[in-house]
Amino acid sequence: MKFLCLLIFSLSITAFAENRDLQSILRDYSRSQELSEDGIPVIIKNLPDWEKVKDEALLIKNKDELIAVLGERPVFEAIDFIAGTEAAVANYQEGKLLLIEYNTPQLSIEADEKIKAKLSEAPNDPTVLYKRIGNYNAFVFDITDTKGAEILLGKIKYAKVVKWLSEDPFLYEKIQRSYYITAGQIIVSSIMAVVLGIGISAVLGVFTGILIFQVRQRQRKSWTHFSDAGGMLRLNLDDLQEVPKKPLLKG
Repeated sequence: MKFLCLLIFSLSITAFAENRDLQSILRDYSRSQELSEDGIPVIIKNLPDWEKVKDEALLIKNKDELIAVLGERPVFEAIDFIAGTEAAVANYQEGKLLLIEYNTPQLSIEADEKIKAKLSEAPNDPTVLYKRIGNYNAFVFDITDTKGAEILLGKIKYAKVVKWLSEDPFLYEKIQRSYYITAGQIIVSSIMAVVLGIGISAVLGVFTGILIFQVRQRQRKSWTHFSDAGGMLRLNLDDLQEVPKKPLLKG
């Protein structure tokens, strides 16, 4: 019995030591490929309210470390830590946040497709929430507040900007794209201006025609004689032409 107790105690001590060693490794931020000036990984600083969780946040560099921290989860089958990929894990009231960063948008998109396919196998799992943000693929596990978890993911921002040390190799494509966009906008604006001009002209024409028609209708209603001349100049031989109230000639 004593031997069994000693064995259990020894195993507990060993597990505790191993866990402590793992924690120290995961908090070794110097392993990150992108450190800020104060030595804290950029991915840690991109966690929501990072200053509150920086002391407990863990840096993950491979899948073994990921499983050691969060345990075996089906969705982890869709996650590969390709060279340069790293992740951060932090605990929040809403759940456990996992933030994975890939080097390129292409890798992030490929991972996104695999992750969504894996999550679709259990679409009604209320304990997992996932969202892709830039090159980040973010999860919240063991959710206690779904609405709060959504807000938590909404706080994550991917604000990195690529700057070329020499000439931008994609400058020609950018100029070409800008030219096409500008040309398209000019064409659309021209068409809209022509259509608008035609529309305004048509409306003014109709309005003017109606106005002239109404004026002539009033004139005809005031006449006591009938004439089929339609307002044209004619000789009043049959005494059917309205005589103007004002004399045509002064004298």
